[in-house]
Amino acid sequence: MLLDHLSAKLRAIEAQSLTRFLRQAESATASRQQVRGADGRTRELLMFCSNDYLGLAAEPAIQAALIEGAQIYGGGSGASPLISGHSRAHEQVAQTLGAWFKPHIPQATALGFCTGYMANLAVVTALGDEGAEIFSEAWNHASLIDGTRLARAEVKRYGHADVAGLRALLAASTAKVKLIITDAVFSMDGDLAPLPALLALAEEFDAWLIVDDAHGFGVLGEQGRGSLEHFNLSSERLILVGTLGKAAGLAGAFVVAHATITQYLLQAARNYIFSTASPPAVEHALLTSFALIDGELGRARRANLRLRQAQLRRGVDAILQRHPALGWRLPPSDTPVQPLIIGGNAEVMALAARLEAQGLRVPGIRPPTVPKGEARLRITLCATHSEADVDELLAALSAAAADMDKVAA
Repeated sequence: MLLDHLSAKLRAIEAQSLTRFLRQAESATASRQQVRGADGRTRELLMFCSNDYLGLAAEPAIQAALIEGAQIYGGGSGASPLISGHSRAHEQVAQTLGAWFKPHIPQATALGFCTGYMANLAVVTALGDEGAEIFSEAWNHASLIDGTRLARAEVKRYGHADVAGLRALLAASTAKVKLIITDAVFSMDGDLAPLPALLALAEEFDAWLIVDDAHGFGVLGEQGRGSLEHFNLSSERLILVGTLGKAAGLAGAFVVAHATITQYLLQAARNYIFSTASPPAVEHALLTSFALIDGELGRARRANLRLRQAQLRRGVDAILQRHPALGWRLPPSDTPVQPLIIGGNAEVMALAARLEAQGLRVPGIRPPTVPKGEARLRITLCATHSEADVDELLAALSAAAADMDKVAA
């Protein structure tokens, strides 16, 4: 019976300390947020778990633009883009993104999607046909992995940041079309893919490089263009996927590529053709978000992010030096994603619960999202975090480490 079968699976998940729970936000996404817990109580938590890296989700200018967009366009778009759902606001967003990335992708045009997951599925399945071969980075996001599973192309996986291994696979390939697929910023580790080396391989072996810059767009680069700007890359072989629900503070996603590629996606990407377009009011508000990312506010917030990242790393490094027996690790990361690897599932969830009891929301991340034995606190920083906010987190982590060291001894 289905219910018995699923109940047994749920018990197995619980036995491994892998059960997930929903929390209910009662206020806007921000560094401090009102959250209703499992006990039904609502209280303010200092949040170190949001991907709202620039703190734009609650920015008054974006709130006003969203209201204005609703007044112009109403609620939903009413249909898929190819029927009647493509508004003037959708077109303006696409035009802006195409112009932004022309220095990096000659003849670039942009195509919008409702979510990054949909965009990745669309690109990988539409381009990964029976004449292609896909070379997928081992630590890619689930949406890219699912795309490779649905694609008709043969799929080869290369090790994390293993340029030499990828070279060997490309050299052995006889496929007509070769697609290298990678995250730009790896969402659970915060490290950057070696994009310059990957692009060099794409050019050497007549391949295309699909880059998911979900966690780089808005954050990296002087103007917030993301990983392509960070590495100063330029090639028509680049196919960029970005999301607009993280640093941009709203919702949606996009693909920017050579105009022939985006035109083909318009004709062949099932996720685009058969999905209702995103609400035009959101697209209207994205134009304000882009202006903020591109302007003085964006530059100031990216600068503050870098300061908070350095502050956190100094503080955590000091904790690790005082308590080496715990075996905690802080991998290298120059992005707002700062993973503190604890190890066991039960241990990381106990630590996350302790922090939450002290008013700090720092989620524990467990397998299968991360490898077994590498459960972690995924600490994410936002530009609206203050120096005092990070100090509060560091003090709580230091106290927890000291108590756990005593128990271990």
